[in-house]
Amino acid sequence: MTPCTSRFLDVRGIRCHLRSWGDAGAPRVVMLHGWMDASASFQFMVDAMTQRWSVIAPDWRGFGLSGRNPGAYWFPDYVADLDALLEQLSPGEPVSLVGHSLGGNVACIYAGVRPDRVRKLATLEGFGIPRTDPAQAPARYAQWLAELRASPERKRYPTFEALARRLHKHNHRLSPERALFIARHWARETDDGEVELLGDPAHRLVNPVLYRIEESLACWGAIRAPLLWMEGAESDIRDWIKDTPEQWAERKACFASRREVVIPGAGHMLHHDQPEAAAAALENFLREA
Repeated sequence: MTPCTSRFLDVRGIRCHLRSWGDAGAPRVVMLHGWMDASASFQFMVDAMTQRWSVIAPDWRGFGLSGRNPGAYWFPDYVADLDALLEQLSPGEPVSLVGHSLGGNVACIYAGVRPDRVRKLATLEGFGIPRTDPAQAPARYAQWLAELRASPERKRYPTFEALARRLHKHNHRLSPERALFIARHWARETDDGEVELLGDPAHRLVNPVLYRIEESLACWGAIRAPLLWMEGAESDIRDWIKDTPEQWAERKACFASRREVVIPGAGHMLHHDQPEAAAAALENFLREA
């Protein structure tokens, strides 16, 4: 495996863990992981890269080795964290952003809000979330209040191997070896010898604020950077989003400078399933003038 280093930075009052691979003098690429994931998940893609890059991947607040929030988590905080992080990593110089799922959604919003800070943008299965209707608000707030009282607990497993088997069962494309690697970075051993997930269980609380697709479309339409839209051929993301064909086309149309790549044999976790193909598509995109 490509060796990596770890360090911590203060990002808006949160102790943020950063994982870095490659040569600090090489072209910089910032990779942003998805929900309940961690920066180490990009290890397989980094291993498959053929060019020299300086890859930096943070753990979002409440994930991996980064600090936790005292309360709930809000999507705008990730955008603000990314902005503050880039001010430390690359002040005054645009960067190439690569985001998976949640990370892709953050990157796409940020690239529209701060278009001068993004040189190139790649979103891996990060195309927004299902549309909502204002009529859903009363039930959503009621659900949120009920969940706040429940105090969600961290999920536990007897061993890392047990968690790895669970990951492999959930995603048959994931090899047992890679599943064990991910398990060791998604979880930690407790004092009583069990293994618990690192992701703060507060992330599982329903968001009382409805997703307004119009706001995302407006931000995406302001992106100036070339964009790589990468999907897994076996992903269920379109079924989850539930757009009509016209609505799905509307999402895509916001990205004027868009290249689409579909990765065969990959689901939503395409950076786990087919990291070699994903890395090849990404490097081809990043190398272009």
